[in-house]
Amino acid sequence: MMKAYIQGTGSISAQDSNAFPTGIREYEGNRLPVADPDYKQWIDIKQIRRMGRVIKMGVGASHISLQDAGITLPDAIIMGTAYGCLADTGVFLNKLVTQREDMLTPTAFIQSTHNTVGGQIALMLGCHAYNNTFVHGAFSLENALQDSLLFLHEDPSRKILAGAVDEITDYSHSILSRFGLYKNTSTAALLHSGTPGTMAGEGAAFFVLGAEKNEQSKAELAGVEMLYKPSSADETAMHIQRFLQRHGLKPADIDLLITGRNGDAKGDAYYGVIEQQLFPQQPVAAFKHFCGEYPTAAAFGLWMAVKALQNGQVPAAAMFKGEAPEQPRTILIWNHQHTTHHALILLKAC
Repeated sequence: MMKAYIQGTGSISAQDSNAFPTGIREYEGNRLPVADPDYKQWIDIKQIRRMGRVIKMGVGASHISLQDAGITLPDAIIMGTAYGCLADTGVFLNKLVTQREDMLTPTAFIQSTHNTVGGQIALMLGCHAYNNTFVHGAFSLENALQDSLLFLHEDPSRKILAGAVDEITDYSHSILSRFGLYKNTSTAALLHSGTPGTMAGEGAAFFVLGAEKNEQSKAELAGVEMLYKPSSADETAMHIQRFLQRHGLKPADIDLLITGRNGDAKGDAYYGVIEQQLFPQQPVAAFKHFCGEYPTAAAFGLWMAVKALQNGQVPAAAMFKGEAPEQPRTILIWNHQHTTHHALILLKAC
């Protein structure tokens, strides 16, 4: 059974990571923009001007996680993104049309590829090691984590920088809004809104993974698994049970279940059915009322769960059902997107 230890974490999201969870930012509307920190602490001023927001978010979060782990150079950079550099893609396509494919500057094109963020992190760190970006929609983060576990299995002495990043732009938000994905509400009312739609989100979260447990280890990443288009809720429940069995656990052994509830009535009802079936007594928490909905939002959920295991307490504002457990030892994150992409991440306290 492959596993890894999380030795450093960093997040840039709609929440201020230094204040969270004691200071929680509330939002109203249909999107949660990132609370941008001062990027000058990690990026040279001359470079900042030419960088898209998503690159700054990724670079910032990766630097925070490396500082947290106390290392300067990882042995690999493995990340996931569903949308890549949306803003720069928009700029490039816009100029392509308005300038009739003439006199185009290459910068926006170079920065519009999905692996730009991983490449920029490597350039700034001077890291010439393995560098891979997974673009697998709502499974992007989980594929990056599985690849990281395989990479550590090959050589346990390595330290890996793994994470995920996605952004919202005005273009993408208006396009996705046409599908009725979002609604106007507040983060405080989101989870109990009981109507179709959610709030759009964005963010970056990175983790430093190592095979060996040391004094820096904050949590054990015990397992990651994905399930695509299950035929029914029963199949999903069976899959979750088997996943836990493979790790020597029963549903009752889970101290806290963290789901990807996002306020959308249909998607949330799916969580409710299986919780009732498998986890009737377990406390349930949520995270998307903090960061919004986006394909790699589970990265924020993972960051929040690691903090809970490290500090020995679950933020009360995260709880959806039951009492926040004291000193949780085993946390299961179950996230789905549109009930088709299901991902399971199992964490244990060190």
